[in-house]
Amino acid sequence: MLGRTYEALDCPVARALELVGERWSLLILRDGLFSGITRFGDFQRSLGLATNILSARLDGFVASGLMERRRGAGHPEHYEYVLTDKSRSLLPAVLALAAWGQEWVAPDGLALDFEHCGCDGVAHVNTACTSCGQDLGVTDVNAHARLKA
Repeated sequence: MLGRTYEALDCPVARALELVGERWSLLILRDGLFSGITRFGDFQRSLGLATNILSARLDGFVASGLMERRRGAGHPEHYEYVLTDKSRSLLPAVLALAAWGQEWVAPDGLALDFEHCGCDGVAHVNTACTSCGQDLGVTDVNAHARLKA
């Protein structure tokens, strides 16, 4: 979790980072989104992180509504951590972060290809204007604060 200095920031980016900005958070969600992982032990094996850290992250995800904790189907003593609509809606952010990482951080490293399961087309995130359809670059966008209705 972020330090207390972020509490004063009335910004949707800062508030989102309070939920998913910790080092392991998006990797846990990535494994849920793309690998279908739901069990504690499977997350732990996939990521290799300490069990106390994983437990804290999963508990936080449940508390914030990013995951639901359910009894395992075949083993009622085990639990599954199931993604919710709230966490699945992070898909565009994870796709964009992966594309940015491949281009700017690890261009010679492992590449991830995201495919549409329905037709095997390439899945990627576009930034476009909803009014005119123009693809947008960073110099084409301004941010204006407003109160939510």
